[in-house]
Amino acid sequence: MVHVGRLFARNSLEADMKTILLAALALGFFSLAVAQGEKADPVGTWKCEYKIGDQQRTSELTIKKDGDNLDGTMNWPDQKDEKLKDVKFKDGKLTFSAVRKFMDNIIPIDYTLTIDGDKLKGKGAAEFGGQKQEFDIEGTREKKDK
Repeated sequence: MVHVGRLFARNSLEADMKTILLAALALGFFSLAVAQGEKADPVGTWKCEYKIGDQQRTSELTIKKDGDNLDGTMNWPDQKDEKLKDVKFKDGKLTFSAVRKFMDNIIPIDYTLTIDGDKLKGKGAAEFGGQKQEFDIEGTREKKDK
């Protein structure tokens, strides 16, 4: 009878340990999912930097949520409030188009950006002079005033 009691105690302890392990794993996955959801929020104002040739450039990207849709604007030092087109966000990737007006040229630019917390990183692609050109772009979300 002592042997059976030990067996029961051992099986009970194993069951308790498995329950604890499964609960910890479930909590870990839940926390990871919540953290991923927080990381993947494009809404806000982003200060962006990129390089064209050897010239450092800046822009400001603002993304807003309008119901289930996203919209926004892009500002450059010499061009303000350019409305974004086809703003989409899926699986941490933000895509949209903006038209850059520069020295009598109209240049549509397609952006593909990855959002990671308060940082973004990606590429802009434009056709200029019959050639498609890409450039890297990085940005940081402005902190909200509290």
